[in-house]
Amino acid sequence: MTQLGSSGLDVSTLCLGTNVFGWTADEAASHAVLDAYVAGGGNFIDTADVYSAWVDGNSGGESEAIIGSWLAKNPEKRDSLVVATKVSQLAPNKGLGRDAILGAADASLKRLQTDHIDLYWAHYDDADTPLEETLAAFGELIAAGKVRAIGASNYSASRLAEALALSDREGLPKYVALQPEYNLVAREDYETHLAPVVAEHELSAVPYYGLAMGFLTGKYRPGGDAVQSARARSAAAYLEQPGAVAALEALDVIAAAHDTTVAAVALAWLAAQPHVAAPIASARTVEQLNDLLPVNELVLSADEVDRLTSATVA
Repeated sequence: MTQLGSSGLDVSTLCLGTNVFGWTADEAASHAVLDAYVAGGGNFIDTADVYSAWVDGNSGGESEAIIGSWLAKNPEKRDSLVVATKVSQLAPNKGLGRDAILGAADASLKRLQTDHIDLYWAHYDDADTPLEETLAAFGELIAAGKVRAIGASNYSASRLAEALALSDREGLPKYVALQPEYNLVAREDYETHLAPVVAEHELSAVPYYGLAMGFLTGKYRPGGDAVQSARARSAAAYLEQPGAVAALEALDVIAAAHDTTVAAVALAWLAAQPHVAAPIASARTVEQLNDLLPVNELVLSADEVDRLTSATVA
């Protein structure tokens, strides 16, 4: 377990992303994944109020509702879990104004069937709302016992630094974690701009796209059949990144040495980076999850981390 920043929240290495719940995984399949995740030592579940509003017939909140129905079936597990959700993208509570945050939190709590959110993310920055208003609204939720800690997702380095400085100066609640895009083949923005801010303020990073939309599972190879699938186009596009093929080759060697999966090694590389607490990865089936769970116990040597790092360019 690793503590999230200064929050006092201890989390497993693998954070379970649940954007697939209510999209490519129905309630029964999602409950099976949650059962297997917790049985495998996981305790960190990440969702958002907007998941999965992009699906025809959905209106948002589907992922939260599925997690909520699972929590209702497993109330004894709630206190050992860190449940994270996000605000700013789901109408009518769009943006990070006070009314939107307070309204979205109550709606999320109802769908999640819980009395508190362990980690509440600002999903996207809202340039039209003063940072002070956003942080003060989060403070109201913390004071009411509805939220334990807050985090920033998809913030630029400059806006994150501004928010953190404001918290220090005005005594407002402070972000304890950042959720950026970051993985073995998408490194430059995080490592160049965001990582210094994370380090200065001793935040924890919880990267999304930890497996580069599936590319780092090893499924997508030059000339492979999977590359021809239109559905896989986004993942296969990583083949054009400098060092991507070399990264797959290094992952293969290290996975074989540990008798584990390529996906677990890719996530372990992320977990080994400074201030990274828990990479996020999703699974729509228990079989997919089983490829990820080994990261909870997998520790790479310094040489293995360096080999993977040198395969790609930051």
